[in-house]
Amino acid sequence: MKLLTKCLWLFVLFPLSLFAQDIVTGTVTEAASGLPIPGANILIKGTANGTSTDFDGNFSISLNSGDVVVVTYVGFQKQEITYTGQSNLSFVMKEDAAKLNEVIIVGYGTTTMKSSTGALTAVTEKDFNQGNIATPENLLSGRVAGLSINTSGAPGSGSDIRIRGGASLSASNQPLIVIDGLPIDNDAVGGARSILSTINPSDIESFTVLKDAASTAVYGSRASNGVIIITTKKGGKKFKAEFNTQVGYNTLAKTIDVFSADEFRALVAEQRPQDVGLLGDANTDWQDEIYENQVTFDSNLSLNGSLFKNTLPVRFSARFTDRPGLRKTSEFQSNAYSLRVNPSLFDDHLKVSLNANLTLEDNRFSPGVEGGALRFDPTQPIYQEGSAYGGFFEFTDANGDPLANVARNPVAELMQTRNVSEVTRYFGNVVLDYKFHFAPEFSALLNLGYDKSTGKGTFMRPEESALGVRIVNDEGETVLLGNSSAYENERTNQQFNFQLRYDKTINDFTLGVQGVYNYQKFESQSFSTGEQNDPNTLIVPTTNIDPEVVLLTYIGKGEVSYKDKYFLSASVTRDGTSRFSPDERFGTFPSVSAGWTISDDFFAESEKFNFLKLRASYGVTGQQNIGQSLLFTSRFALGEPNSQYQFGDGSIPIAQPQFRNELLKWEETKQTNIGLDYGFFNNRISGSVEVYKNISEDLLSFVPIADGSNFSNQGFLNIGSFSSKGLEFTINSDIIQQEDLNWNVNFNAAFLDREIEDLAFGLDIETTGIAGGTGGNIGLQREGFAPGSFYVYKQVYDASGNPIEGAFVDLNGDGLIDNNDRFISKNPDPDVLLGFSSTVNYKGFDLSVFLRASLGNYVYNNVSSNNAYYNNLNSNGFLANIPTSVLETNFTQSTDEIIRSDIYLEDASFLRMDNATLGYTIQLDDTKWGDSLRIWTGVQNAFVITDYSGLDPEVGASGVDNTIFPRARVYQFGANYKF
Repeated sequence: MKLLTKCLWLFVLFPLSLFAQDIVTGTVTEAASGLPIPGANILIKGTANGTSTDFDGNFSISLNSGDVVVVTYVGFQKQEITYTGQSNLSFVMKEDAAKLNEVIIVGYGTTTMKSSTGALTAVTEKDFNQGNIATPENLLSGRVAGLSINTSGAPGSGSDIRIRGGASLSASNQPLIVIDGLPIDNDAVGGARSILSTINPSDIESFTVLKDAASTAVYGSRASNGVIIITTKKGGKKFKAEFNTQVGYNTLAKTIDVFSADEFRALVAEQRPQDVGLLGDANTDWQDEIYENQVTFDSNLSLNGSLFKNTLPVRFSARFTDRPGLRKTSEFQSNAYSLRVNPSLFDDHLKVSLNANLTLEDNRFSPGVEGGALRFDPTQPIYQEGSAYGGFFEFTDANGDPLANVARNPVAELMQTRNVSEVTRYFGNVVLDYKFHFAPEFSALLNLGYDKSTGKGTFMRPEESALGVRIVNDEGETVLLGNSSAYENERTNQQFNFQLRYDKTINDFTLGVQGVYNYQKFESQSFSTGEQNDPNTLIVPTTNIDPEVVLLTYIGKGEVSYKDKYFLSASVTRDGTSRFSPDERFGTFPSVSAGWTISDDFFAESEKFNFLKLRASYGVTGQQNIGQSLLFTSRFALGEPNSQYQFGDGSIPIAQPQFRNELLKWEETKQTNIGLDYGFFNNRISGSVEVYKNISEDLLSFVPIADGSNFSNQGFLNIGSFSSKGLEFTINSDIIQQEDLNWNVNFNAAFLDREIEDLAFGLDIETTGIAGGTGGNIGLQREGFAPGSFYVYKQVYDASGNPIEGAFVDLNGDGLIDNNDRFISKNPDPDVLLGFSSTVNYKGFDLSVFLRASLGNYVYNNVSSNNAYYNNLNSNGFLANIPTSVLETNFTQSTDEIIRSDIYLEDASFLRMDNATLGYTIQLDDTKWGDSLRIWTGVQNAFVITDYSGLDPEVGASGVDNTIFPRARVYQFGANYKF
């Protein structure tokens, strides 16, 4: 019996001895600095068992003899050690030279360049544009192939952002902006410059631009035009502080060519001798007078560290910016504060991220007086002694009253208009990312976001302003009353996002499955007093509460990779929007992508071909962002306060039915993308090549409707399809890599072609309004042509090549020149977009330059088409200036046909140097004075090379130049102090 008992115990203990595990500790550090790496992933190869390092780079794990321990961390080469009984495992991580494993934020997760299968580009802090950066998007302008960013000269103004040209005709073409997992509403609250002006650029760590359906799928319909993900900096273990400050001097780079005072006198004497008596004695350059060189300031302080014995990483930043515009009275001041707390709890099973941002913005908006400045008589003075209009010169009648329908003094308009606003925005989110203790391959993420903006403002002019309200009293005298109005508005954006994810590695396979539910609600309301100084207008303060917009998204996504070189990903998105009727509310949009690291199979031992990966994707996205909501239901709108029926002693407002469309449905874009990523010569040359084709169907477009058919003459319909296709190329090269000298260059190119494939009933839709004539449009949507192509008359020239006024080609041969003789000529889309940057570092010196180019884009010069005529020298009985371009045409007067002549279409291709910066860094080597001090100087908007005759070839997506707020040339000086 005793023998049997001993044998039984031996039988039990023997297998236990085979499975006995050791508790092993270890450390993970950087090879270059020796610093610990927190958050490194420790995994037993072939299993899902693992852990991660703490803030000191330490870890502990249970191992059996023979286990292979794998350590990975983004930006570093993977390391493996076989456990053979060591008491401690030490991993020294080397940076991945190719940076193929750098983390890239995509959707609600991360990927690396090596494993990504979609079309995306990551831009990190070291690659950001330098210089006078007022809003975040300008940090990556020109850095990403296929991404165009057009920002006006107004300080803090919004940008016209396009990824691959956009995907719609009349719905939104702006990409979705996501900040630390919170998708934001691109529409700024009233009184704000732009939604992005409230974000501190110094807080940003990286951008990720998602271009194709496979990459954007997890954001659903909000991402139909691509996604720009902004990731901000977070707290770390070691205390760090940084102070950045810069001063800029804004100067005027160019003005529109008009006649000087002396040239104007000569021109009037030649063309309109009967009006010589109307000339004044002054010599005023009105464009010079409305602008003013200004000094800008921008300072930022950030504090980064860990509290409570290194358990609570925190980062706090504060920014003050004062950026007046070139236009007098244009002001923009902003105070921005951000707090990010990102602790890791329960042995890193629970990661918490708290992001809170507050921005206080003060604005003074200057009226757009460029048109008045180029037209106002240069022989008249700015000020006039004894003037009843605040001392400013104004055209008046014999009684000294301001005349109607004549130009107003543009300097007076600037100085006497006070349009100010205050904007408060606070936004942020809380993210809880939990890896289950009992099953670490499972994780759950909860993301709660909130974004609220409030704006209030006033618009005032004094009584002496010639532009204010005027009445005629009982004595027949004109009385000036000025202007006074006020408004308040509010916008909120709320998000609830929940995800479940399963990740497991089985031998050579890595599997990931993700489910996402997202709820987002947008609300807005506004209040306005209306004009309060006009006694002839019934003042009825109005409050508008817009219908809330709710978006629902359900996503299922799966990913699998084999040997870290074959990759497959697929997803299905179910989107819902409150903008459409219940029958059309939901849409289903699938996507699939795959990748193959060719170099692992064919060039594994090559010293020249380090990385070569082929990837392809196909997916469908939905578009619903048409701005308006509840178009599917019956709605009524009140008319103007002075449009009421009188019943007895009371007045009844008029309610008018509005356009409705119960059949309005999702616009769908089918996107195909093929890409090749490469790296040569120890990855000193790297980049990618992309080809793509997108087809948008059931286009949401704002189109004319037959009178009386739907309570309106315009409305949204699903009317057709259009395609966009292109080629993108990026190359990055470390030309020189030496101890004291490094030179890096980056070049990207994007070729774009867009074409309307189909419009319902072969419909032509005129678009793009212009000034001049009896009003109208210059653009056309027509099958077979690019959206918004220019619709013009073909100019006739004489034998000497001079244009013949009013003579156009009779294209249809009917003997008449009418609208049927207009034709499509050119379009505002560029054929090619180019970006180039160069950075040289020599010892403590650094020099960076950045250039952009646009080729093949055309601009309709509405400044010339509306003003450059000799008859415009007399404006309602008074003299007015005109552009010098009249000397090229010698046209006398404008007609509806002449202003649409193709002579006003100009090639607006350009090469612009956005920035050149020279700096010097003094290393303080952790002395009592700090870590380092960098001082720098540079110039923003250094030069533009173009054949375009107007002020600036970048006029926006419409391609119509009808005066813009000019971009300043900024000379800068700054300092960056780390301590």
